[in-house]
Amino acid sequence: MNTPVPFFDGHNDFLLRLMKTPAPRDEIWMGDGGAGHLDMARMKSAGFAGGLFAIFVPPLGADKPPDFRAAMANPPYHMPSPPQMTHAEAQPDALAMAGLMHWMERAAPDDFSVCRSVAEIRAAMANNRIAGVMHMEGAEAIGPDLDALYLFHDIGLRSLGPVWSRDTIFGFGVPMSFPGTPDIGPGLTQTGKDLVRLCDRLGIMIDLSHLNEKGFDDVAAVSTAPLVATHSNVHALCNSPRNLTDRQLHMIRERDGMVGLNFATFFLNGTGTADATMWWDVLLRHLDYLIAELGEDHVGLGSDFDGCVLPDLIGDVTGVAAFFAAMQAHGYDAALIDKLAKDNWLACLERCLK
Repeated sequence: MNTPVPFFDGHNDFLLRLMKTPAPRDEIWMGDGGAGHLDMARMKSAGFAGGLFAIFVPPLGADKPPDFRAAMANPPYHMPSPPQMTHAEAQPDALAMAGLMHWMERAAPDDFSVCRSVAEIRAAMANNRIAGVMHMEGAEAIGPDLDALYLFHDIGLRSLGPVWSRDTIFGFGVPMSFPGTPDIGPGLTQTGKDLVRLCDRLGIMIDLSHLNEKGFDDVAAVSTAPLVATHSNVHALCNSPRNLTDRQLHMIRERDGMVGLNFATFFLNGTGTADATMWWDVLLRHLDYLIAELGEDHVGLGSDFDGCVLPDLIGDVTGVAAFFAAMQAHGYDAALIDKLAKDNWLACLERCLK
C-alpha cells in the first residue's frame, strides 16, 4: 500500500504524556524529536485521521510509572491496584489534560480539531485535520453528585470508562494480572449506575475496557446504548482479566457495539508477557477471532499508543501501515480493511453520540 490507509483509533494516552513530559509541549506535539508513539507529524504521515484521546489521572505519587515490561516478564504476576482517588484529588490533572487537548487545537488549528459529533469528525477528516474525541479513562474526576460530568461534556467529553485498573466510587476494575478472569469482584455501585444513566442521556459513550465482568453486565442492564470496549482483546487467546470472554463478545455483537484491538503486548501474547518480538500472526489471530465472534462491522483499532509496550513490528504510529499491509497479505480485502481502519468506528460513534 503506497498511500497510508486513513484510520480512527479507539484509544491513546498522548494527553498524559503531554502533561508529564518535561520537554516543551510544542516540541512534543509539533516537534520532530520522535519520542513516544505519537506526535502530529507522525500521525499525519501514518494516516491517523482521528481517535479517542484519553484523560487518565495517574495514581497519586506515580511520578515515575511502574516498569510494566519488567513486572510482566515472568508470569504469573499480580500487580496490586492503587488506592481509590477522590474527585478533589483527580480533578486538577483531568482538567489539565482537557485543557491540553484544546491547546493542541489552538496550537495547530489547520491540523487538529476537538470533535463532539461524527459530523464534526467527518468535517475534520475532509479538511485533513486530525479529529480528536475526548475520552476519560477512569471517572475519578467526576464526583459523587455527578455535576462535573456536565462540565466535561460541555468541553468535549464524549466517551467515558467508569474505571481504570483500580476501584472507583462507580465500580471495580480488573487488576493487572496474569493469568486471570474478568469474573472478579462486585460490579457497578449505585452511583456507578447513575453515572451510566446520565451518560446515556448526554450521549457519552460508555467504555467497558477496564470493567470486571459484573460491571460489564451492570452496564448492559442499565444502559440502552451499544456496548463498546475501546481497547481490549480476546480472553480465549490471552487469558488476561483485561480481555473479553466469548460471552462478552457475543453481548457486544447483540447490542450493535464495537471492540478496538489493543496493541499492548501483554494483552496479545498468549503467555501474558510484554515480549515485543512477536510476528504479525499474533495480532491477526486476535483480529480473526474478533471478526468471527463480532462480525466484520463491529471491530476496529484501539492501539493504546503512549500507554503500553507495543510490538516491535509496529513501534509507533507509523507502523500501523505495515499492520494494514499484513492484513492484506493475510487475505483481508480493501473493503474490510477500510471497515477495520475507520468506517466501523464512525458508524459506532453515530449510534452512541448525541
